[in-house]
Amino acid sequence: MKTKTLKKNKVNVVTLGCSKNIFDSEVMMAQLKANKFEVEHEAKQDDSEIVIINTCGFIDNAKQESIDTILRYADAKKEGQVDKVYVTGCLSERYRDELTEEIPEVDAFFGTRELPRLLKTLKADYKHELVGERLLTTPSHFSYFKIAEGCDRPCSFCAIPLMRGKHVSTPIEQLVSNAKSLASQGVKELMLIAQDLTYYGLDLYKKRNLAELVDRLSDVEGIEWIRMHYAFPSGFPMDVLDVMNNRSNVCNYLDMPLQHGSTNMLKAMRRGITREKTEELVDKIRNKVPDIALRTTLISGYPGETEADFQEMYDWVEKTRFDRLGIFTYSHEENTHAFNFTDDVPDQVKRERADAIMELQSGISYELNQKKIGQEFKVLFDRAEGDYFIGRTEFDSPEVDNEVLVKKADAYVRIGDFAKVKINSADHYDLYGTVID
Repeated sequence: MKTKTLKKNKVNVVTLGCSKNIFDSEVMMAQLKANKFEVEHEAKQDDSEIVIINTCGFIDNAKQESIDTILRYADAKKEGQVDKVYVTGCLSERYRDELTEEIPEVDAFFGTRELPRLLKTLKADYKHELVGERLLTTPSHFSYFKIAEGCDRPCSFCAIPLMRGKHVSTPIEQLVSNAKSLASQGVKELMLIAQDLTYYGLDLYKKRNLAELVDRLSDVEGIEWIRMHYAFPSGFPMDVLDVMNNRSNVCNYLDMPLQHGSTNMLKAMRRGITREKTEELVDKIRNKVPDIALRTTLISGYPGETEADFQEMYDWVEKTRFDRLGIFTYSHEENTHAFNFTDDVPDQVKRERADAIMELQSGISYELNQKKIGQEFKVLFDRAEGDYFIGRTEFDSPEVDNEVLVKKADAYVRIGDFAKVKINSADHYDLYGTVID
C-alpha cells in the first residue's frame, strides 16, 4: 500500500560513477522532458513516481555503491515511497541476469546503449531530432562533452569494453552543432571525455582526428575553455598540441591515465608502452607546451606487483612531478584478461602503496603551488561556499583538481564568470588570492 502521494510522471534520475555517466543521464533527461515527464536529477524530495538509477560497474567500490543504491530504492518501492524502479548503465549492462534474479523489486534493467528501449518501457518515444540535446546537471557554465563511446584497447585490468562496447566516434559536424547549442545556453567550458580521446576518428576518418575536432570546437563562439580528459599514451596524436599552442581557448591541460611506472607492470597490463617510452612522451609534451598541466591516474597492487615494481613507480612519480595525480587500488574484475592471474597483492599492501604515492604527490603539489604565489591567473568561478568564492584556473578540472579561493569580503564575483586573480598564498591543493580585474 502506498504511504504517500507520488507525483505521476515525475522521474528522479540518480547518477553514479564517472562523467561519462553524467553525460548519459543528461541525454536521457532531455528525452524524458520532451516526452512530458517532470524530471529531476537526484531529487531532494521523495515524491517521484519513477526512479531511474544510472549505475557504475568499474571497480569493486563503485559496484558496491551501485548495488547499495539499487537496494535502497527497492526498499523504498516496497514501502510505497516509489512506484517504479529502473536500472541502467554499466553495472546493469554487465550483470543484468544476476541482478534480475537477486533484486526482483526492480521493474527492468537496461544496458548502456538501450535508451530507446528504456523510453519505450515508459511509453515514451525516442526523439531523433533531440540527438545532442541534454538537460545539464552540472553548473550551467561548464559541461562534460562526450566525443566517442566504447574502447578498442586491450588493457588487461579494464572491464569498460565489456560494458561500453567497441569504440564509436561521434562525427565532427554533430559535435560542433552540439557545442554551439551548449554555448547558446551559456556554457563556457567544454570538458572533452571518452574512454580514449586519442583514438578519436580512426573509425570514421581512418586517421586520428582529435586535433581537427579540437580546432573546430575552438571556433565555436562563446566557448572560452576546452580541456581534454582520458588520453591514451600509446599512439598519442602530437598534432593536438599544436592546436593547444595556437588556440587561446584550448586549456594547457591534459589528463592522461598512465597506470604504472614499471615496464614489467605496463607489459602485464597490456598497455603497449614501456616506462622509457612514457618518459619520452611526457618530455615531448612538456617541451612542446612548456606550461602544460599533466594529470595522470595510476593503479597499485596489480597482480604480480613486487616491492621493486612499486618502488620503480614511486621513483618515477618523484622524478616526473605530475601536476595532478590520482591512484586506484587494483580491483580483480571478472572476464578481464587479468582475472586469469591470482590477485596476489594483499588489500592492505595495495592501500599502503596507494597512500605512499598520494603522500609523495601531496608534497609535489605543495611545492608546485608555492611557485604560483605572486602570479596572476584567469579563474572561472564555480560556486560560493562559506566565506569564499571558489573557482579554477585553466590547469584544473572540476572536482578532481586544485581550486582557487577568494574571500567574499574582499570582492564580489558572479558564479560562472571569469576574473583575474593574484595568488597570495597556497597549500597542498588550494590557492588563495585576490581579484584584480
